Amino acid sequence: MTTTRVEQAPVDLAATRIRVDGVLDRFLRGKASADPTLPGEITDTLRAFLFAGGKRIRPLLCVLGWHAAHGATPVPQPVIQVAAALELFHAAVLIHDDIIDNSDTRRDHPTVHRALTALHPERRDPARFGRHAAIVLGDLAMVWSAELLHTARLTGRQLRTALEVLDGMRADVMYGQYLDLLTTACPSGDLDRALDIIRYKTASYTCERPLVLGALLADPAPGIPAALAAYARPLGEAFQLRDDLLGVYGDPARTGKSNIEDLREGKHTALVALAFTHADPEQSARLSAMLGDPSLDEQQAAECREILCATALARVEGMIRTRSEQAYQALEQAPIPLAVIRTLQHLADDAIARTG
Repeated sequence: MTTTRVEQAPVDLAATRIRVDGVLDRFLRGKASADPTLPGEITDTLRAFLFAGGKRIRPLLCVLGWHAAHGATPVPQPVIQVAAALELFHAAVLIHDDIIDNSDTRRDHPTVHRALTALHPERRDPARFGRHAAIVLGDLAMVWSAELLHTARLTGRQLRTALEVLDGMRADVMYGQYLDLLTTACPSGDLDRALDIIRYKTASYTCERPLVLGALLADPAPGIPAALAAYARPLGEAFQLRDDLLGVYGDPARTGKSNIEDLREGKHTALVALAFTHADPEQSARLSAMLGDPSLDEQQAAECREILCATALARVEGMIRTRSEQAYQALEQAPIPLAVIRTLQHLADDAIARTG
């Protein structure tokens, strides 16, 4: 069946980013001024983290979902505020994730626990304080994300719908994080488990649920949410597969993150799983000895990269191509405006081909 689409004005992603950032900035300024007993470093640190970079993928997909279901009319402010709530929740997840991974940098800036450590050199154990304070700040970001949602002036139907989607999204990312913890430093050839982590921790949380949420806020025609999900699932998997490659082969100057931490942590990725599946006994033994070693040096990291390249890199690139093709094919059949399709294609291109 041929889908008839009406041409409409292009979706202005830059304007959407400005509106989302405006909500976040006003919210944090309001929190800073509302309670004079609140330490200023709380909102200052969170603002610095939020505005140090970031692609705003989740808010943009949420707004694109609304456009997919509602068309080209201006996006109502309540939808923008829901999109901003997604970004604040994402900040909370990243703050906690960086503590778990013991990461020094994020977006080419100190991670939150490192920044808070540097703020208090006078303490007996500033690093311990920084970790604990960042846990609290991440929790607070989650609380404030929920506040943004509940004060967005959604209709009763919209709020019920949003809560259902967001409850699932939050559970998915926590479950994926737990799976990640279970397998870290225990790398193996279990590709299914590596893909489970991707599906919960990234595909659902980063792409599918934000995009579908935006559509549901617009009370979509039948078939639109399912069509968007069919695009978002493979895109999310391709996005994380690319992210895993950048975690090993990326240029820190472009990614803003170390390219040795995942190896030292022994992250169980599809790249690692495929390497163990296709490595010879000597290669497998060397990977087992090196992956997950916190003292892994640059020479050993280079050896890991060589083995991963010889056994798995091309296979992961093939998985990325397959999933990107699935995402593009899903868009071809989606009953949504052509301008939204073009924008989603552009986002997919950027996410899959990115080098930073």
